[in-house]
Amino acid sequence: MDFILATNNMKKLAEMQRILSPLGINVVTAKMLGKEIPDVEENGTTFEENARIKAVSACEVMNMPAIADDSGLCVDYLDGAPGIYSARFSGGHGNDEQNNDLLLEKLSGVPMEERTAYYVCAICCVFPDGREITVRGECHGNIGFERDGNEGFGYDPLFIINGKAFGRYSAEEKDKISHRGNALRLLTKELEKTI
Repeated sequence: MDFILATNNMKKLAEMQRILSPLGINVVTAKMLGKEIPDVEENGTTFEENARIKAVSACEVMNMPAIADDSGLCVDYLDGAPGIYSARFSGGHGNDEQNNDLLLEKLSGVPMEERTAYYVCAICCVFPDGREITVRGECHGNIGFERDGNEGFGYDPLFIINGKAFGRYSAEEKDKISHRGNALRLLTKELEKTI
């Protein structure tokens, strides 16, 4: 069964394909089908709301089951920031280097024990018949003092779990413990009841 993924982020696509393919779900993007989903305004106040906005739009445009996620980093010392604004923390959208620089700047002088943080991933799946599934996964760790590793994307070089930055985890290692991996496993359980 084909599901449309409401993103053009190929790293997210690969991650979702790895975890959902054993269910017989083939995750594709609109671009792979020669179509385009218009950008939607992510004006929700939670990760769940933003994921739903994207999934509903993709489902309506493509008339097929759609999956969308909204994810980000919440830093306790910064009262949960950057949160839903993680991708545009430094102003522009998706500039990982500037976002990481700004995060390090805001945590300058803050000791490790106060640098607790967690990644959040909310995934919404919408079906053309109106059914909806929303799940949330989290992964808790700390923010390091400098970048470490070249794997992953976003804040991965700064996010430390089990003594190692996500930037040093292989994709398979990360899938086992990441926020997106946790959310996708929850989604898998829900989809098994549905499809």
